[in-house]
Amino acid sequence: MSRRNGRWAIVALSVLAATASSALGTSAQAQTLDRVRTNSALKLGYDPDARPFSFNAEQSRPDGYAVALCNKIADSLRAQLNLPKLDVEWVSLSGDAKRQAIESGAADLVCGAEPVTLARRQKVSFSIPIFPSGTGALLSASAPLALREVLQYGEPSSRPVWRGSPARTILEHKTFSSIAGTTSEGWLSDRIKTFQLAATATPVNDYQQGIESVLDGSSAVLFGDMPLLMDAAARSDNSGNLIVLQRYFTYEPLGLELARGDEDFRLAVDRALSQTYASQDFRSFFTTWFGPPDEATVTFFQQTALPE
Repeated sequence: MSRRNGRWAIVALSVLAATASSALGTSAQAQTLDRVRTNSALKLGYDPDARPFSFNAEQSRPDGYAVALCNKIADSLRAQLNLPKLDVEWVSLSGDAKRQAIESGAADLVCGAEPVTLARRQKVSFSIPIFPSGTGALLSASAPLALREVLQYGEPSSRPVWRGSPARTILEHKTFSSIAGTTSEGWLSDRIKTFQLAATATPVNDYQQGIESVLDGSSAVLFGDMPLLMDAAARSDNSGNLIVLQRYFTYEPLGLELARGDEDFRLAVDRALSQTYASQDFRSFFTTWFGPPDEATVTFFQQTALPE
């Protein structure tokens, strides 16, 4: 064989190897519906501490808005795949187990309150959004009116409110809290750094600890996911002493996590969600977890549902 032909042979083998490797990877990722069809089983992961999206109810039974949506997805898969029986296995996940559930194969779908971010999409894929969330703020009812006004009625984030007077004076030398490991934590630290504010950002482990810090005065404001803030405040024994501002500081739609590259499964999930959003009983379904939706929320789901 000539040296030139030898080089071409090596290139051809490399291309074939890369193609085979790619095919194997795609095949390994894109078999969720095949596994469900063959085994008549679906593994659904959930966070037991993400009320009202997912939590443990009586006898450790998974419950919550995202859990209820995933039950509707399971019902839809039974019909889409023409399965007389489909066993649903609920897998309790938290911390690292939740973040690695899709990649490790512990769950086919994670039914929680996960923000759709570019960083997360490097590892997993997402369904169409299940909720229009974002960063909100919780304060004590006894917080200074000026502080509430600055946070509630300040200029949008594209025109900084934390720089000039009197906003800067009001926000200086205060401690602000956020939930550790969430996008709210990164957002808060970035705001303080960007606007060179003489304030302290303190992470807390959960919403209960954050509420306690606001009530005892060790933190002026707790920043976190708006629906989780609202639920935690409503369930608190001191709910009458808490205020959740009706302002989103960021926009972070939430979605259900599934494997990257598994487009057939994602299509089946999105079809089920779209049919749920378009159904006549969706308003009452939503009200079960969040109260009656406002018009903006209704419009969000109408626009999110995909047509056939």
